[in-house]
Amino acid sequence: MADQPKLPNRQTPFSQAFRDFIPQGWAPYSDVLPEPLPATRFTEARRLALSEQFAGDRLVIPAGELKVRSNDTDFRYRPHSAFAHLTGLGTDREPGAVLILEPTDDGHDATLYFRPRSPRTDPEFYADARYGEMWVGQRDSLAEMEALTGLACAPVSRLSDALAKNAGSTRVLVVADADEQVTDLVSSQRATLGLAAEASADELLAVALSELRLTKDAFEAEQMRVACDVTADGFEAVVRALPEAIRRGRGERWVEGVFGLHARHAGNAVGYDTIAASGDHANTLHWITNDGDLAPGDLLLLDAGVELDSLYTADITRTLPGAGRFTPAQRKVYEAVLAAQEAGIAAARPGARFADVHAAATRVIAERLADWGVLPVTAEQSLDPETGGHHRRWMVHGTSHHLGIDVHDCAQARQQNYREGILAPGMVITVEPGLYFKSTDLLVPEELRGIGVRIEDDVLITDGGCENLSARLPRTPDEVENWMAGLLGHN
Repeated sequence: MADQPKLPNRQTPFSQAFRDFIPQGWAPYSDVLPEPLPATRFTEARRLALSEQFAGDRLVIPAGELKVRSNDTDFRYRPHSAFAHLTGLGTDREPGAVLILEPTDDGHDATLYFRPRSPRTDPEFYADARYGEMWVGQRDSLAEMEALTGLACAPVSRLSDALAKNAGSTRVLVVADADEQVTDLVSSQRATLGLAAEASADELLAVALSELRLTKDAFEAEQMRVACDVTADGFEAVVRALPEAIRRGRGERWVEGVFGLHARHAGNAVGYDTIAASGDHANTLHWITNDGDLAPGDLLLLDAGVELDSLYTADITRTLPGAGRFTPAQRKVYEAVLAAQEAGIAAARPGARFADVHAAATRVIAERLADWGVLPVTAEQSLDPETGGHHRRWMVHGTSHHLGIDVHDCAQARQQNYREGILAPGMVITVEPGLYFKSTDLLVPEELRGIGVRIEDDVLITDGGCENLSARLPRTPDEVENWMAGLLGHN
């Protein structure tokens, strides 16, 4: 019994009779190779663009390992976004894998190191709850993964040798936050060779990988269209469920659940924790507790997105009247936010600065607040970046962020290429102004207290301006009311 695998304390040991019996009587694995992943014809160009920035360097991009949720159960797996972007692997693939770009005289050779399926004679097949086929399903062979990704593949057991190749003569850069074990391995090798200072160069790789996603290719743009479309389906499902959500109590949870069900069915999951904020909860920007009731007279701020199997996600917000009709005060705030959003969308065009979108939207916000007598200064004074900012009390967040495989995509890009960057065709950004009047805010008229409104759409910068990818969902108050009435059968 010397080769008996180590078992959890609660698992019954396997007899030799079982171990002899378990490999028998299985149909052979199919010898038909899978079709390439939809992204595969685009990933080579992405890797080439990265390669051109790091001539002579070995680049290590891990997928990341499974993370423990509780005791011996793991969180649902999602690969690191850089790994997914360069390999095309989405959903829950591929725990523990590592992509290495090995320098050559004319660029890099890419190899994917992963854990291929084990033979049925291997205890892993039946005893390993993390990787065994009996527990988590059939894994790919080397040949199957090569067919899927177009990459040369090797067992992850060879990773250490690959990292040690030409030790000391090849600079090694690693995505340090992706996989602690891989980073520790690289760090250990650096320390042994007296190259610990190389760790500072890892940030260069992280920045490059982030900036690589600033402009989407054709596959990515289409994925964003699909993500927005199925997210719109989810919003419609929520509207149909509003009467039940109101009736049951804790309606925010019901809304979250309805959208989550749709997201899991139409895609991989939600792209981020759904914000289902009713009434004054809408004034907490990242309200994800979602434990409140829905009152017919309150607004529901729903900020949600479906993440596709490719991991590209939408990020859309609509603010909906629980009773299907806006009150005059709610409509007043809503129309101000809508005007701000329309100004932001109009500013989202190629050649404009990313910051121009925010400037256009916040100008409208400041002017409306001044018109209402809420601002203690003029709109122009509030908009002064040095001495103003008073309007930010009621819209503290930015108007836009890049969107893609991460909901806040490209977050490690340099400021000059992000906040101070120039918009270009292929970029996808959000436009999401809001106004938030907390119930405890004594500086605003009583009729506005407790009202929070945000309207958010996802726009693709095009040669001629921009395409609103989420335009299917209504935005004007009249359109919203008519849309809800139709879905609820109130026409």
